[in-house]
Amino acid sequence: MRAAETMTSLQRTLTTLGHAEPDRVPLFLLNNLHGSKELGLTPKEYFANPEYVTEGQLRLRRKYGDDCLYSFFYAAVEVEAWGGEVIYIDEGPPNAGQPIVGHFDDIFDLHVPIIGEIPALNRVLRATELMKAEIGDEAPIIGVVMSPFSLPVMQMGFEDYLLLLFEHPEAFRRLMEVNVEFCIRWANAQLAAGATAICYFDPVSSPTIIPREMYGDTGYRIARETLPRIEGPTATHLASGRVLPIAGQLTETATAALGVGESEDLCDLKATFSGKLSLLGNLNGIEMVGWNERGAHAAVADAIARAGAGGGFILSDNHGEIPFQVSSDTMMAIADAVREYGRYPLDGDVRDA
Repeated sequence: MRAAETMTSLQRTLTTLGHAEPDRVPLFLLNNLHGSKELGLTPKEYFANPEYVTEGQLRLRRKYGDDCLYSFFYAAVEVEAWGGEVIYIDEGPPNAGQPIVGHFDDIFDLHVPIIGEIPALNRVLRATELMKAEIGDEAPIIGVVMSPFSLPVMQMGFEDYLLLLFEHPEAFRRLMEVNVEFCIRWANAQLAAGATAICYFDPVSSPTIIPREMYGDTGYRIARETLPRIEGPTATHLASGRVLPIAGQLTETATAALGVGESEDLCDLKATFSGKLSLLGNLNGIEMVGWNERGAHAAVADAIARAGAGGGFILSDNHGEIPFQVSSDTMMAIADAVREYGRYPLDGDVRDA
């Protein structure tokens, strides 16, 4: 018979981030969208009210027993901060509308938004405050920022951003100046409101997106400038992009954990980052839509077998956002499987359980 859980979610998370084994593998169900389902609201209605988001997160944690609250609303909230529009859909995340940068010269007219004057950001901060008041030190609250290097995909569109990177160095430097300052202010505002840690989403830095050789002069340099000025712990997430080709540089960016995808083997990732960075991942959110209970148990058992030994591993999805179409039954099966296979000391090869 396995022992009952003995740690709080925060204790469990801090222990594994210290590369030691807690009572069980921590589980982060990053289901920012699913609170709207719990309350019977559309995403637009849900995200309009920080009280709704708080209640949604609390209900989800009570339901699944996972180990964090997620104060992230949607990525395009940062586009709103710069004056852009957001497009809502009923069964998925809100998306950025027309880019705010229509021409490269527009970049020189950008000014860093004042956090307290942006209603969309204030809703996130209010939800964070409410979550902290409810949860205290029982569980971590995870806030989110887009990295200064990846935010331009929403500010100006992917194709124009690639042109900027390769052909307009002066405009690129100016955009990074204002984005770095905004990122730091936004991260620190969330920490001041009660967030425990900040997830720094940086998919463009992945060699899945840009050449590995370019990372050193762009995403790496910008992370080295930005992350030390964030006044709390950070986790870097490349949103399912590859990380192994830039592993050495990632460990030098003052981040504590790394979100990893399913395209790289967890055994290789654990061997590479053991004792340096904790891993967060790597359940495939798209495949998750079609999982039954058996499939969920198999995926959880396999991930824990590959990366769970010795701590330093938080089970989560591979992208940082569980799709709206993933069923409640599947998330419950994932949570049950973690409690079955994830208790320390781990049984031999839990993949055979």
